Amino acid sequence: MAETVKKFDVEKAPKPMGLYPHAKRVGNLLFLSGVGPRVAGSGSEEANIPGLKYDKNGNYENFDFEAQCKSVFENVKLILEEAGSKWENLVDVTTFLTDMKRDFKTYNKIYADYFKDVQPCRTTVEVNALPSPISIELKCIATID
Repeated sequence: MAETVKKFDVEKAPKPMGLYPHAKRVGNLLFLSGVGPRVAGSGSEEANIPGLKYDKNGNYENFDFEAQCKSVFENVKLILEEAGSKWENLVDVTTFLTDMKRDFKTYNKIYADYFKDVQPCRTTVEVNALPSPISIELKCIATID
């Protein structure tokens, strides 16, 4: 007998940048699509990315990677909860960073604060770019009780 698959489109989360749901449940597993730090309910514009502001020439006027980390974690929490799971049910996190050398130490420090009691499996990889000017994206798997 095939597992029932249910998709979740979370109104309060940042809108996906393509035709895909925020999450899909298969059995007691919840698979999240890539989640970035954009402000919930916003589009992909730079103005909606915490800690990121460009000057008129397209150079960073403000870049706060810590703000992006905290925002992406909050977006993941929101999607988990809206889909019937919770932060403590995370079992696997894949992290994509656009600049490992610049950002990994900060990410690791903030991750340790957020995940000290959960400790899912984790993989962190550097990518050349992400679909918007974000510097971090998470792909997560959680269980649903």
